[in-house]
Amino acid sequence: MAIVSNVRLRQVLTTAMEDRSRAIQDLVFNSNPVLRILRENDRFKEYEGADIRVPLMIDKMDGQWFTGYDKLSNTPKELINSAVFTPKNVAVGFSLTGTELLANEGRGKIIDLLDTYMENAESSMQNVMEEAIHGDGTGAGGREMIGFGGAIPIVPNVGVYGGIDRSQVAMWRTSYYTATTDFPDIGTTFDVTTCIPMLQTIIANRSKGNRYADLIICDTKSYLTYNRALTAIQRITDARSATSGFDALSISTPAGVVKLLCANGVGTVMPENTVYGIDSQALEIRYHPSRNMVPLFDGDGARPINQDAIVQYLVWNGEMVLNNPRYTWRFNTTPAAA
Repeated sequence: MAIVSNVRLRQVLTTAMEDRSRAIQDLVFNSNPVLRILRENDRFKEYEGADIRVPLMIDKMDGQWFTGYDKLSNTPKELINSAVFTPKNVAVGFSLTGTELLANEGRGKIIDLLDTYMENAESSMQNVMEEAIHGDGTGAGGREMIGFGGAIPIVPNVGVYGGIDRSQVAMWRTSYYTATTDFPDIGTTFDVTTCIPMLQTIIANRSKGNRYADLIICDTKSYLTYNRALTAIQRITDARSATSGFDALSISTPAGVVKLLCANGVGTVMPENTVYGIDSQALEIRYHPSRNMVPLFDGDGARPINQDAIVQYLVWNGEMVLNNPRYTWRFNTTPAAA
């Protein structure tokens, strides 16, 4: 049933949202440096089914040196299992009354009205995703996406992530470092003299071959310390990140060059005195193709039975997944010398 008799107004909300869905995806996911780099690295992946299942190699075979009549060991092992994540839903809704629609019958006025609502919905979605990225998944009664707070915890050997108990499976743990206690040969204060040696030590200890935390996310205080530690000739901005709208410092480490970004901005929820070291090959955003920043309701939207109004939602479904915690870590820089 049409909301109003004028054919020009039929399904205008949905068509407007459908036309903008791709732009909304770009705007929301490009507003955060982590999500932007994951998109550039093709780490946004679709899923189908009731849950997000990530096959894992949870153990390895044992090698044995032998000679002559030595008995060869063949101990049974379970090598493959799965981490299982529950997809999360997030929606930003708005409503318009029939009176408002009738007052905006002209094409130009309709576009202006919808643009205002859509811009607000996009901005709200940015804020919601930003909060979730740094959260632990306990928000909204456990309905929130699991962010770095849950994927890269302060206590690595406690809690369940992806259905796997970290206390029972050592390979499923990230690492945690504290500037005041974990680098006795370098110092006990995070400052312009110690910050780069501490970073290089962590990378050296938490890398293997070409796998290491190549993406470093810092709070403002820690970022400023790294920036001041580099001389002008060392202070190199990563060209690709700069074209993405985020300046990334390039720092050489024993495993390779890392990109260091600042999680700054108005209303940022990045924890203070915190640095995340992320293996970008292991971090993914899994999403359902039917709910990837699109309208929740088909047609004109939902209409209350006894009210002259319509409701529509911008909706997304998925989860952030760290499928290999081995090279990812969290660094407490307290007190960071800004």
